[in-house]
Amino acid sequence: MPLILYEEGKLSLGQAAELVGISKRAFAEMLGKYNVSLFNYPPSDLSREVKNA
Repeated sequence: MPLILYEEGKLSLGQAAELVGISKRAFAEMLGKYNVSLFNYPPSDLSREVKNA
């Protein structure tokens, strides 16, 4: 459930990790195992961020 809430943007990485009872790093690794992007940005926001970088 925390994976889905993170993916939907309802929880931050830290909040989701805390809910599960693991570190942020461990939660980030878990995201990879379930093919959930660590970067929780809509494509339009990500494109804008890249242009601004």
